[in-house]
Amino acid sequence: MGELVDRDQEHLTLLKLGFYIMAGFHGFCSLFSVIYIALGGLFVLGVTRPTGSSVDERLVGLIILGVGMGILLIGLAGTFLTYFAGRSLGERRHRIFCMVVAALLCLSIPFGTVLGICAIIVLNRPGVKGLFEEQRAPPPPHRSPA
Repeated sequence: MGELVDRDQEHLTLLKLGFYIMAGFHGFCSLFSVIYIALGGLFVLGVTRPTGSSVDERLVGLIILGVGMGILLIGLAGTFLTYFAGRSLGERRHRIFCMVVAALLCLSIPFGTVLGICAIIVLNRPGVKGLFEEQRAPPPPHRSPA
């Protein structure tokens, strides 16, 4: 029985590390949206010269700027959620939240898919459920010596 608990704890530690790595990867990838933001800003500020087209450069710039900001916000939200789920795995708290984030990680092909599936499998084990339940149980009341 102790061997199974050790295996479950080791798997949770590896999953925590994987979630941290994926959070860093998502954070890094979300920084590429800064290119869109900069390009949109150039169009909005009118730094580029008109080429004779009938399209308003400022409108195009606002669209590009909006897309860049949206991508950045979604990327940073995913980064935060993945990091918080990794931290929760380490603290053995919020098992359902960790499973939801693992399911969302499955959209990040190929590494996130592998990590998400492994996390869902590990988090559904009865021993792992017990580890999370232990952390959720309130401590026994403290009795002072009489």
